[in-house]
Amino acid sequence: MSRDIRIGMVGAGMVGQLAHLANFAKVPGCRVTAIAELRPQLGKLAAERFGVPRVYASHREMLAADAVDAVVVVTRRPATGPIVLDALQAGKHVLSEKPMAHSVEQGRRLVEAARARGLVYSIGFMKRHDAGTAAARRLLAEWLASGEMGSATLLRAWCYGGEFNLRPQDSVMSDEVRPEGLELWPTTPEFIPRAQREDYASFLNVFVHNLNIIRHFVGNTPRVRTVDFSRRNGRVVLFDCGHYPGILEMAEQTGTEWNEGLEVVLEKGRLMLTLPSPLVENRPAAVTVARGNEVMHVPIEPSWSFRRQAEAFVSDIAAGREPLASGADSLADLELAEDIWRLHLSR
Repeated sequence: MSRDIRIGMVGAGMVGQLAHLANFAKVPGCRVTAIAELRPQLGKLAAERFGVPRVYASHREMLAADAVDAVVVVTRRPATGPIVLDALQAGKHVLSEKPMAHSVEQGRRLVEAARARGLVYSIGFMKRHDAGTAAARRLLAEWLASGEMGSATLLRAWCYGGEFNLRPQDSVMSDEVRPEGLELWPTTPEFIPRAQREDYASFLNVFVHNLNIIRHFVGNTPRVRTVDFSRRNGRVVLFDCGHYPGILEMAEQTGTEWNEGLEVVLEKGRLMLTLPSPLVENRPAAVTVARGNEVMHVPIEPSWSFRRQAEAFVSDIAAGREPLASGADSLADLELAEDIWRLHLSR
C-alpha cells in the first residue's frame, strides 16, 4: 500500500493494551487510528495513553465509519467469532486472538468469509512468531534433511502454566462494568455435553496454543491415539506424528515461573524449546541442544513474539501474503481439539 495501514482495535482491556496496542503503536507501516470499546471511559483512557485519535462505542460503529483497513480483535472469547465475521464482511483484514472460534463449523464460516473477499486473516498464535521458535524449527529441519542427528523418535510438549508476569502499571483501566449485548457464539461444538461445556471452553482457551505449536513442528496434524482426561488438572494426550509418537502434558499451577515448552528427541540428540511467559517483553523462547554429554544454548537476539506478530500482520497485508498462523491453517487446531474430546467422551 502507498500509505500506512490504518489499524482499528476492538477491545482495549489490559491484554489488548499490553500485547497489541503497545506493539502496533510502534510498528512501521501502520497507524492505530481507532479503538472500539464498549466501556466509554476505558476507550477514552486507552486512546489518550496510546495516542489513538478516534474512539467508537462499538465495533459496528467503527466498521461503518470506514476509518480502518484492518482490525485487531481482543474481546471476550464467545464474542470473537461474530465480531471477526462482521469485520471480514466489511472488507477489513483481521488479526484476532485465539481461539479463532469454538468449533470447526464456526471457524469455517470465518475462513470462507476471508477467502471470498481476498483478505488477510491471522490468528494470534504469537508463539509461532517467537524468534526462538523460528530458530528451533530451522535447526530441526536442517537435521532431518541432513540426517546429522538421526531420525526423530519422540515429541513432547507441555504446559503447566505459572505466573503471567502482567505489568498493570503499563496499562490504564476504568472501574466500568463491561456491558452485555454483544452477539455471542456457542463456546463448544454441539456434541459436547452440557455438563462439560465449561471444561471444553477452558481447555481450548488455554491449550490451543500447544496444539498449534505441535502442528507447527510436526508439519502436519497428528492423529490422536489416546487421552487421559480422568482428572480436571493433570491431563495427557498421546499422538501419532507419523514416524514417531508425540505427547502433550497439561497441568495448571500457580506461584511459579511460567513452565511451557516443546522438545524433540532424535537418535543422536535432543532439541528443547522453552517458552517464556507470554507478556514478558523482549524475552524470546530459549533453545537448547543436547548432543551426547554436550549441552549448548543457542544464542537468540532479544525480541518479543507479540511485536514480531504485529510486524508480520502489517507486512502480510502490504504483500497480500498468507499469514504464518492463518485462519485457514488454524482450522486444524479446532479439528484436533474436537478429535481429542470425541475420544475422551467415547471412553
